[in-house]
Amino acid sequence: MSMSSRFSYSLISQDGLARAGVYHTPHGDIPTPIFAPVGTQATVKSVTPVQLQELGASLVLSNTYHLYLRPGEDLVSEMGGLHEFMQWPGPILTDSGGFQVFSLAGIRKIDADGATFKSHIDGSMHRLTPEKSIDIQQKLGADIIMAFDECAPPNDRAYNEQALERTTNWASRCLQAKNRDDQALFGIVQGGVFEDLRIKSAEWTARQPFDGLAIGGLSVGESKDEMHAVLDAVCPLLPQDKPRYLMGVGTPEDLVNGIRRGIDIFDCVLPTRLARHQSAMTLRGRVNMLNAANARDPRPIDETCACYTCQHFTRAYIRHLISAREMLASTLISIHNLYTLLRLVRLCREAIIGNRFDTFAEDFLSQYNHPKHEKL
Repeated sequence: MSMSSRFSYSLISQDGLARAGVYHTPHGDIPTPIFAPVGTQATVKSVTPVQLQELGASLVLSNTYHLYLRPGEDLVSEMGGLHEFMQWPGPILTDSGGFQVFSLAGIRKIDADGATFKSHIDGSMHRLTPEKSIDIQQKLGADIIMAFDECAPPNDRAYNEQALERTTNWASRCLQAKNRDDQALFGIVQGGVFEDLRIKSAEWTARQPFDGLAIGGLSVGESKDEMHAVLDAVCPLLPQDKPRYLMGVGTPEDLVNGIRRGIDIFDCVLPTRLARHQSAMTLRGRVNMLNAANARDPRPIDETCACYTCQHFTRAYIRHLISAREMLASTLISIHNLYTLLRLVRLCREAIIGNRFDTFAEDFLSQYNHPKHEKL
């Protein structure tokens, strides 16, 4: 099926390879570059939809694999689709379920037609094919849906060659299976850390009638240099008039480095996951909120931050909530962490439009204190 006429990308400004634009969708415009909070189970953990709107979020991601297993796509459809079900009025993106099948599921068998896997919830066996993934995503009703792909270990050449062939064939089948014109279908570039495979994938995907292009299989164990090399090779090959989405990437420095190379959309569970581990994100680095130094600290998490948490609460209070195991701790730190990433992409957008992005990026990266461990 050809591209949907209900979606379009407008490039407003470009500074080097960095792009500022707007992606127009039936549920509203998405200013890019943008960070999308992840609502895996049709909820961004510990944050309400109204709070997300107040933070300035314009795109939320949900997960096909998880919603297929529970509560099921038919139930979501019966309840009016994801927008109605989770009461989020803005654009929604669902991934294809491919990454979860290959990373979360138990016993699995992958063949040319699809993947058979064991549910991590109850051990039941399931079959996911490109057609099934599209059918689920059409019933869920997100604005942006993803082609079903195979996410291979990044440094295994033989596996990536085989997985890329499957991903390419599956992408063609996804294009054929899609029949809703109010959903945009994005193709996914794969190929691990291997430049020739990535170029082959990018050139083929760019020629297909996808509404947008995603880069998958990164931030899964490869080095930062390897990730940057892939982006350097792939981004120049992608169409200028379609949005570019770097899947599952969400540290502040990764956002800036991705935007610098031409990425428009990011998503990651990191801000809410860190919040549940008492870690606050700032534009200078992370703050351990359980640290004893915060016990009598009257300052907010970040004195430069305008989020609800920083405008109302002290570090001492948040540390108390953590010590008392109060749920509000996760909510307040999540609000702050999400706001921090949304603030960062807004600052990047302003810098691109002002033709000063390279200076902004250099200043940011030189002052950012890189944590020793990127993931929890």
